[in-house]
Amino acid sequence: MTTVQLVQLAHARSGDKGDNANVGVIAYDPEHYELLREHLTPEVVKAHFGEMVKGDVERFELPNLGALNFLLHGALGGGGTMSLMNDAQGKVFSTGLLRIEIDVPDEVATATAGQGRIPEGWSP
Repeated sequence: MTTVQLVQLAHARSGDKGDNANVGVIAYDPEHYELLREHLTPEVVKAHFGEMVKGDVERFELPNLGALNFLLHGALGGGGTMSLMNDAQGKVFSTGLLRIEIDVPDEVATATAGQGRIPEGWSP
């Protein structure tokens, strides 16, 4: 097993739903969907964001799309029109989630090396 950042396996989009952030994670390769489903539990996502998410994290599975959707309750300080947060619409939650590290089989790490957009010189 090897540890890789999620960005090697998936891309993501995020936005706001009132006071909740919505994060969709889509596997580049449908064969890696099960790895995402196994490792990206609501508990793991909540722990990753820590105090940024005040409420629960819900996960919705979309196997036909090779995707997971997360609803982060209480993550936007009241929502777009009420919040004084820099990111009141939750656009950077997707980038934040793509930085999470997960364990994958060595052959998956090798096959996905360099995939995704990891800024040069960035390290966890």
